[in-house]
Amino acid sequence: MTTGVRRRMGVEERRQQLIGVALELFSHRSPDEVSIDEIAAAAGISRPLVYHYFPGKQSLYEAALRRAAEELRARFVEPHEGPLGARLLRVMHRFFDFVEDHGPGFSALMRGGPAAGSAPEGTPSATNVMIDEVRQAAYEQILSHLGVPVPPPARLDLVVRSWVALAESTALIWLDGRRVPRAELEVQLVHDFAALAAVSAAYDDEMAALVVRMLAEEPADGPFGTLVDRLGTLLARVPAVPAQPVR
Repeated sequence: MTTGVRRRMGVEERRQQLIGVALELFSHRSPDEVSIDEIAAAAGISRPLVYHYFPGKQSLYEAALRRAAEELRARFVEPHEGPLGARLLRVMHRFFDFVEDHGPGFSALMRGGPAAGSAPEGTPSATNVMIDEVRQAAYEQILSHLGVPVPPPARLDLVVRSWVALAESTALIWLDGRRVPRAELEVQLVHDFAALAAVSAAYDDEMAALVVRMLAEEPADGPFGTLVDRLGTLLARVPAVPAQPVR
C-alpha cells in the first residue's frame, strides 16, 4: 500500500496555478468580492504562501487579467477562408463564449478593474493598457480580413473602431439581465458592422467600393445577405415619399 504524497510545485508552476484559480473565482464574482484567503483555500495552500508568489491581491489580479486578455485577444483570430460575414459571425460566437464564461471578470476587465492599486493621475493603469491591447488586436484582425493595410483610410478606421466598441458595450449590457437571446445578438453585431460600413459608404467613394466588394462576395443566405433581405422587407413597408424638386 502506497501513501499519496503531495508533489511540490516549482515557482512558475505555482504562479500559474494561482493565476488559474484566481481567474476562475473572478469569472463568477467581481474581483473586489474575492479575498486572498479564498484564493489560497481554492489552491490548497496557506495565505502567506500566496504572498510569497504575489506581493498582493492587485498583482495577482493583474496577472489573472493578463491571461484573460490574452485569451480574449485570441478569440478574434480567424482563418481568412470563406465569406466575411460568416467569419465575423464565428468571431462573435467565440467572443460571447468568453463573455458568458467570464461574466464578472469580463465586466471588471472592460470597466478598468477594481480601484485598488490605481495608477497615478494621467497614467493609464495596467488593466487599461491590457484592454487597449485587446481592442487594438481586434481592430487589426478586422482590417486584415478586409485586406486593408494599417493605418486604413480615415472613414474605415472610424467604422472598425466604432464596431469594436459596440461589440464590447453590447456584451456588457447583455450581461446585465441577458434579455436578448445571445445568438440573435451575435448576428445583430455582424449586421451592425455591415450597416456602419454602408452608412460610411454613402459619404465616401473609397468606402463605397469596399462595401460593394464586400457584399459581392457574400452568399444570399449569409449574414450580410440576410440583412439585405430584412432591410428590403422593412423598406417595402415605408410609404413612398414624393420626390422633392431640385432648388
